[in-house]
Amino acid sequence: MSERNLLEMENNNSLGKVEIAPEVIEVIAGIAASEVEGVMQMRGNFAAGVVERLGKKNHGKGVKVDLSEEGIKVDVFCVMQFGISIPTVAQKVQDNIRQALLNMTALEITEVNIHVVGVQFETQKNDVEVEQEI
Repeated sequence: MSERNLLEMENNNSLGKVEIAPEVIEVIAGIAASEVEGVMQMRGNFAAGVVERLGKKNHGKGVKVDLSEEGIKVDVFCVMQFGISIPTVAQKVQDNIRQALLNMTALEITEVNIHVVGVQFETQKNDVEVEQEI
């Protein structure tokens, strides 16, 4: 690994080297997690929320990537939909992230940890819409 915290790809040709920034892995993992049915939203920090309100979509929100000597660890923080099986959806998120990263970067991930930080009810959206109409 590079001292600039970039991941260098093994390459057998003499055209040059390929480096992947951890932010790229975060974006790929964030999009892959959001695609799974049952994941309502990804949980980011305060700054990510402010940036999203200003109109810029942050696809890496709620994802933390740790590059270490043991391998690549991905932590995903998400809010699940009420009424779904959390273990089943978490397994689907892990599988989707692992497959997306393997297809797009040819990287094997050592860990994909899912942190469920909340449950969102569908009725909350309906209550807000009713209050806005009145």
